[in-house]
Amino acid sequence: MSPQRARLRWNGQAATDAIRQAAARGVLLAAEHTLAASRQRVPLNEGTLERSGAASVDTEQLTAAVSYDTPYAVRAHEDMNARHLPGRTAKYLERVMPEVAGDVQAIIGTQVRRALG
Repeated sequence: MSPQRARLRWNGQAATDAIRQAAARGVLLAAEHTLAASRQRVPLNEGTLERSGAASVDTEQLTAAVSYDTPYAVRAHEDMNARHLPGRTAKYLERVMPEVAGDVQAIIGTQVRRALG
């Protein structure tokens, strides 16, 4: 039996770039998932606070932010004594973070695996 040969050409930079792009896409999708979950809990009056939510990503640092942009967003988030409709609550972003942590990891991991695919 003759020895078998295989040739492998490794383009490390292309692989690194693809993984980084996939990770950035995963971070964005995970931030959007977190935003959607927090929107389910944001105090609701007219919907302005809920509509002001946004997800953003720093692709260089591979970090994301979920934010709400109204003059009263911080007050609505922090006021534990305010009354809200059922299912709506203060700490609407802070409380959802631990609940979606596993989803966030899975979303990012899926994107990276696809890039390696």
